[in-house]
Amino acid sequence: MILADTIAAIATPKGFGGVGVVRLSGPDVRHIAGEVLGDLPPPRQARLAWFRDREGEAIDQGLALFFPAPHSFTGEDVLELHGHGGPMVLDLVLRRLVQLGARLARPGEFSERAFLNGKFDLTQAEAIADLIESGTETAARLARRTMSGEFSRRLQALTEEIVRLRTYLEACLDFPEEEIAILADSTFGAGVSALAAQLEALLDNAEQGCLVREGIRVVIAGPPNVGKSSLLNALTDSEAAIVTAIPGTTRDLLHREIQIDGLPLHLTDTAGLHASSDLVEQEGIRRAREQIAVADAILWLTDDSRDPDAQAFNPASFGLTTQAPIVLIRNKIDLSGRTPGLTGMSERTEIALSARDGIGIGVLRQHLKELAGYQASSEGTFMARRRHVNALNRALAAIHDAVDNLHQQRAGEFTAEDLRIAHHAMGEITGEFTTEDLLERIFTSFCIGK
Repeated sequence: MILADTIAAIATPKGFGGVGVVRLSGPDVRHIAGEVLGDLPPPRQARLAWFRDREGEAIDQGLALFFPAPHSFTGEDVLELHGHGGPMVLDLVLRRLVQLGARLARPGEFSERAFLNGKFDLTQAEAIADLIESGTETAARLARRTMSGEFSRRLQALTEEIVRLRTYLEACLDFPEEEIAILADSTFGAGVSALAAQLEALLDNAEQGCLVREGIRVVIAGPPNVGKSSLLNALTDSEAAIVTAIPGTTRDLLHREIQIDGLPLHLTDTAGLHASSDLVEQEGIRRAREQIAVADAILWLTDDSRDPDAQAFNPASFGLTTQAPIVLIRNKIDLSGRTPGLTGMSERTEIALSARDGIGIGVLRQHLKELAGYQASSEGTFMARRRHVNALNRALAAIHDAVDNLHQQRAGEFTAEDLRIAHHAMGEITGEFTTEDLLERIFTSFCIGK
């Protein structure tokens, strides 16, 4: 795809640094390079050069690298100017490129052009942003796998199998005798069933990758003075929250992020839930209710030394709405003498621990991983996003419908339509079938210059 305009952007983060990079891509790169540098650098060779303004005065001195199309990141002519990393210097270089006809790039526009020019598919483009934003070693490793094409190759193999089955079936639909024959063909039926099993395996890996990328939101809640802030400190292994014996110390939300074996946890400590006439406390309680409503898991704390018969958190009794799993945390067992550990009940899970002494915290960490369905082993896993998981779920549902229509209903046309739906859902992931709106949402989430 040949785009008419040339884009430019500062590709390094804002602030001061030893080196700053300005990136240029498009059809006018050669002309602009000649004006700024005097001539065009040799392809893929770093050359020391002066970057000059309109009057020929030097703006900066640094390295210039030219990547001719199509052997560049975007598939177009690309020029990178590596100068000193001061904001003013980089801005002056960027202004000079704009004077010569380039325009400022939108967020993610370099990666978008690479996608449009077939340098990689949509999953690989998204993995670039995921690698940049990765907060754990596991996330970085999985993003690299996706960027290298592991997810794409597995998607492509399944898509080719769907196309093969669609071609075989649809070629027979206009001929009743052949349609009957294919519906009775055990090989064809086995192929559709095998496709469902392979999609299920891919979906499992994608869900694990999505967990690594997004993590889960865990809210620590309960009445005042039961040790919520102490539990936050124990889980983060830091003095993140102020802890006192005075009830109601925490009045606002306190957010912290940790990771357990590569699983990101977004922890929120909340104000104690109780009746209060204090306006500040009321606002803190309102915010706590909001967090509980959107949590993926709730740790409901009780003081085991004062209330050893406490029952599990009942949202209705506090006027709360949540569908999240609730874990009853019996805290302060250093005072009550209860044995630490996990008790799995039919209606709830209970964990006895001491947040102050750290007793039982390891059990809680392990349970949070199990609650999320997270497997620490990353074998066969890749980075995935929620939209990937949703599309794979739609594809799998369509294949299950195809199995039913094939074996139970004996309906060839319905089976063909199910395969078409599955094919379309798979194509949405890689960008084969997509919309401009989706592309805009994806690439505008990238940083400028990437």
